[in-house]
Amino acid sequence: MKSTGVTRKIDELGRIVIPKEIRRNLGIRDGESLEIYTDEDSIILKKHSQIEKYGDLGSRLSEIIKNIFKVDVIITDREKVIAATSDKMIVDKKLNKDLIYLIDNREELVSNTTINFDGISVSGKFSIVPIIASIDSLGLIMIHTIDDKDYVNLARLMAKILSDKINIY
Repeated sequence: MKSTGVTRKIDELGRIVIPKEIRRNLGIRDGESLEIYTDEDSIILKKHSQIEKYGDLGSRLSEIIKNIFKVDVIITDREKVIAATSDKMIVDKKLNKDLIYLIDNREELVSNTTINFDGISVSGKFSIVPIIASIDSLGLIMIHTIDDKDYVNLARLMAKILSDKINIY
């Protein structure tokens, strides 16, 4: 564990303020959920990823899509890759600023491009759709192929399945 050197007092309601610089460095947005853990005499705050707890469902769905359509599927949360049928080396790799922009702005993209995942480059045609549950943009479905087909509707279907699952719970 790394010390920040920052101390804060707890107010009468049991609240503390996480300094803006720490929130910025960790990518914690206003209104974002944090999980609270304890370990002996420590309190640990961890960013909560709603989509990550459905990683198994996403992985199984991705494998089915890969087998039927012969495409690769990448699923992300707001920070990192949580499932990939192609290059397992990109799982847990951080997203670049362009992908985070798509999440934040709820934008779809269909493009022949190279995407860098924290030092690992993947090239080809990408159909990218945000996963939106309730009012939050939680991550991306990325269909990757080397042919020139557009799989945006397939990506939309996968995003809808995951967002409906999250909205139920």
